[in-house]
Amino acid sequence: MRENVNWRVAMPELELYEQAPLRERTTFRIGGPARWFLCPKSVAEAGEILKLCHENGIKPFFFGNGSNILAADSGYDGVILSSARLNALTLADGQIIAQSGVLLAKLAHFAAENSLTGLEFAQGIPGSVGGGVRMNAGAYGGELKDAVVWVEALDETGKVRRIAARDCEFSYRRSIFCRRPLFITAACFELKPGEAAEIRAAMEDFARRRREKQPLEYPSAGSTFKRPEGCFAAALIDQCGLKGLQVGGAQVSGKHAGFVVNVGNATAADVLAVMEQVKTAVAAQTGVTLEPEVEILG
Repeated sequence: MRENVNWRVAMPELELYEQAPLRERTTFRIGGPARWFLCPKSVAEAGEILKLCHENGIKPFFFGNGSNILAADSGYDGVILSSARLNALTLADGQIIAQSGVLLAKLAHFAAENSLTGLEFAQGIPGSVGGGVRMNAGAYGGELKDAVVWVEALDETGKVRRIAARDCEFSYRRSIFCRRPLFITAACFELKPGEAAEIRAAMEDFARRRREKQPLEYPSAGSTFKRPEGCFAAALIDQCGLKGLQVGGAQVSGKHAGFVVNVGNATAADVLAVMEQVKTAVAAQTGVTLEPEVEILG
């Protein structure tokens, strides 16, 4: 059932978009229109949105930088709550506090500028702090959980909650925020002092390795499948001879088999068809069932 709040009337000062094309808001460059795309500029405004949603039986979808999302071709007939305008970034007592809309690349560079080490791996992850914390984003042996001190989030009634890292239930690509309707508004990171030159060198090395090994020239949602226990999804897909598998505009990258890329006007249906063929082939040939890392919306 379509939600029944007219957001233009309920919150006239709110930045919002009606029938917002998701293809313009996801790194996959795929997706139909979202009925309502709401961009609060403050935590208080986000809290008011959640309160209204709760009172009207609406379950909003929480949206960061759109880097891990495959949006349906038909779009999303509901409310999307975006963290894009929550982008304050501060340093106090050796800790970095970043609002959820801050891009992970910006966070990593901010740490480097202040000679703090521990987030170098994040400079090439295309997500935001909110999305990154939610899925415990990581790369090259590092994960956000290693630096998080606490996370602030709004519950479904709009109340602010501060959750210590030990209570966030961090694991591989998961956290408490994957199973509870908590809208992340900020996170605190504690890093170690380091040498600025060494930090920059590590970041440049990670960037070089990404350019060499990942298909950054095509739109994608990053790694399509989660890493199975004891092996790597990309290696299994490559082993099964699936590099270059293509349906419509969606293709298993010939550069890195762990990526399904949009090589030209791909639809969500194209991507899903490729993913299903990959899952079926890998299961048949290796006995391993791949689990999607990309989140399907709509």
